[in-house]
Amino acid sequence: MGSGHYFWAIFYFASLCSASLANNAKINFREKEKKVLDQILGAGKYDARIRPSGINGTDGPAIVRINLFVRSIMTISDIKMEYSVQLTFREQWTDERLKFDDIQGRLKYLTLTEANRVWMPDLFFSNEKEGHFHNIIMPNVYIRIFPNGSVLYSIRISLTLACPMNLKLYPLDRQICSLRMASYGWTTNDLVFLWKEGDPVQVVKNLHLPRFTLEKFLTDYCNSKTNTGEYSCLKVDLLFKREFSYYLIQIYIPCCMLVIVSWVSFWLDQGAVPARVSLGVTTLLTMATQTSGINASLPPVSYTKAIDVWTGVCLTFVFGALLEFALVNYASRSDMHKENMKKKRRDLEQASLDAASDLLDTDSNATFAMKPLVRHPGDPMALEKRLQCEVHMQAPKRPNCCKTWLSKFPTRSKRIDVISRITFPLVFALFNLVYWSTYLFREEEDETF
Repeated sequence: MGSGHYFWAIFYFASLCSASLANNAKINFREKEKKVLDQILGAGKYDARIRPSGINGTDGPAIVRINLFVRSIMTISDIKMEYSVQLTFREQWTDERLKFDDIQGRLKYLTLTEANRVWMPDLFFSNEKEGHFHNIIMPNVYIRIFPNGSVLYSIRISLTLACPMNLKLYPLDRQICSLRMASYGWTTNDLVFLWKEGDPVQVVKNLHLPRFTLEKFLTDYCNSKTNTGEYSCLKVDLLFKREFSYYLIQIYIPCCMLVIVSWVSFWLDQGAVPARVSLGVTTLLTMATQTSGINASLPPVSYTKAIDVWTGVCLTFVFGALLEFALVNYASRSDMHKENMKKKRRDLEQASLDAASDLLDTDSNATFAMKPLVRHPGDPMALEKRLQCEVHMQAPKRPNCCKTWLSKFPTRSKRIDVISRITFPLVFALFNLVYWSTYLFREEEDETF
């Protein structure tokens, strides 16, 4: 039993010693990191104002490789023509002045949180409107220095960037929004930006946008020449496709319904003046309100948009239905006036016939010479007219379906209503065919991304 106690005591003592040695090794290792930092960044040893040398220590330009990780795209504003994006921005370059001993591979890299300790490229976003860093809970930024002198700078930023839009095909359009990065003070003789090889731009999975879909993106170069020299520039083009289902439900279907409702007046009785007037005015005002609401969410541009063509034609159809009732009302009054005139004429003829009959009854014994009103059957002129009538009767007549069908409706006002019931839907259907075929085909044709 005694020997067992001695064994466990020795084992416990050895464990304490090994743990103490490990802690000392860790402390010494952290001390070595501090010594390395002091060695490469100490006072008088490194000047952050001087750029690194070129490839292989030459006097060429410093090469900085860029890559991005798009975390989210918050808003895309049509009115302001801008979009907001949050991204992790990374740039990497080599500074041979920062080489250090990795202690046989144990020291993989050094981490700094102060960007002013080392030289930094003077990159800026040329189409930026607003931007800010993230400082909760600590500044979201780090710098890693690798043993071979490679420096990795990473920071999380939020940007609001300008995005000039072409809204001619709105809301059947695609928009290309760019993210441009360039050097502000160093020309291409001193600093060159390159995209990181492989996958320079990454986008978070399941990126959700309320009215757009990110179809694809491309990386490119956009070096610019000014009076002060040529400056290196990188850009990312993001292709956004507008989600059409929202506009179909909110704009196109309601406009179609308003146009169809305005046609109901064609089926109402011509004497229902209050009903037809109120229906036409209500649909016209509703359509005008719909149009103004659509334009309120868009910037005032000098060209005609696809939605302007749609709302303008729909408003014209509604207004045309209201004018059609005015025409029907005028024709109805004209038909009534003609009917009254015919009735008066018939009454006058009947009165004259009655008067003539009374005169004949009272003056039956009187004889006087009268010129016959009807020619004698043997009269040559009467025979000629009779022959012409017979020839005309024998000539074959082509049946006119439209006239035959319209003859069922004796009044002009009723004919106008019946013609409108057919003409308005046919013309609107033809407009839809031309509209959708034109803009959908142009959408595929104008895609040059």
